[in-house]
Amino acid sequence: MTAIATPLPEDICAVRDGLLAFVESEVIPRHERNKALFENPRQLFAEDGRFSDELLQLIHEVRTRSAAAGFYQMCVPEALGGSGFGHLAYYAVWEALFHRCGPGNWLMLYALAHWAFGPSRLLEQVTEQARDAFMPGLMDGTKSMCFGLSEPNAGSDASMIKTRATPDGDGWRISGRKIWTTNAPVADYCVIFSVTDAERAASKRGGISAFIVPTDSPGFQVQRIIKLFGHIGGDEAELAFDDLYVEPWQVVGELHQGFKAALYGVSLGRIYNSARSVGYGRWALEQALDYANTREAFGDTIASYQGVSFPLAECATELHAAHLMGLNAATLLDEGHSAIKELSMTKAYSVQVGFKAVDQAIQTHGAMGFTNELNLTEAWHSLRVVNIADGTNEILNRTIAQRLLKGDVDL
Repeated sequence: MTAIATPLPEDICAVRDGLLAFVESEVIPRHERNKALFENPRQLFAEDGRFSDELLQLIHEVRTRSAAAGFYQMCVPEALGGSGFGHLAYYAVWEALFHRCGPGNWLMLYALAHWAFGPSRLLEQVTEQARDAFMPGLMDGTKSMCFGLSEPNAGSDASMIKTRATPDGDGWRISGRKIWTTNAPVADYCVIFSVTDAERAASKRGGISAFIVPTDSPGFQVQRIIKLFGHIGGDEAELAFDDLYVEPWQVVGELHQGFKAALYGVSLGRIYNSARSVGYGRWALEQALDYANTREAFGDTIASYQGVSFPLAECATELHAAHLMGLNAATLLDEGHSAIKELSMTKAYSVQVGFKAVDQAIQTHGAMGFTNELNLTEAWHSLRVVNIADGTNEILNRTIAQRLLKGDVDL
């Protein structure tokens, strides 16, 4: 029985179901065959904290097989060689993947091109030379990239970045630092946001440009791997640039107008993280319902007690609302609307209710909820990070309030 009156378009349903079938045949079996690897952090990570060669090989297999099947690049614009599916498909498919796989079968993260790691609309404005140099590997899954925006002193207010691109002949020399750059430890390319006109940047009239560069370029350094939640490795990094030379063909979009690309990238991140939150929330809710229907206490299943069932009912109601908000915001973007308020609402609310659902699932399971076997704590950690990534709830509420006070009061 469907809970949504207006179904998704048939073509989106087809690619969603096709990708889910791919995950069933290619991703989940890889987790099962490599269970010992995934359960041993010392095998998952190399000594320097990067992903191990064994894990990178599995990621490579998932990406390239998905690309060969036509799923990986499905949301890449047709002009770049993709299938051209829009924001609605991006949201719906990611939510379905997180819902089906949960945090346990996390190789599925590489079955569909992530907006910041693989080919995406972010690269729609690269030059023809950059397209020829970088797109083939990104499109077939053999290469990946990262998104260098945040800095040690420029997070929520990304306009405060200090990385500089100084003119040198026909090109520029980039010097500065980036932090919280996901996928940077293993990425082949990086989109670096740098100040190219300090006066314009200071007055917030542009002055920031985006450049795409190979990560093996002289002057590009992964300074350290950032480790989270007690893990011995990770995919976040701090980067340092020292006189990194870039040429005019490496500019992404219009010179001095790179902040527009940065904001669009953040918008894609908000769609992705909204889908992630709702998908994980739905996965966790179903784990809790299954457990409540079978666990017995005081002569009956715990599902019979309102103290257990009513909080789960609240989670279901909230997840349903967040799901509809995500579909709406993505549709507005596909129709050409900026949807600044709606996307901010969607991300803020989705993360809040997804996190609540995971937390309630842990509570429903009692002590079992903390165990590695159930993966609920992995979902909890993931959504706690998402509450910060691509706009904290505080920043999102600030944006919502600003839009409302300027007269954008349609709901």
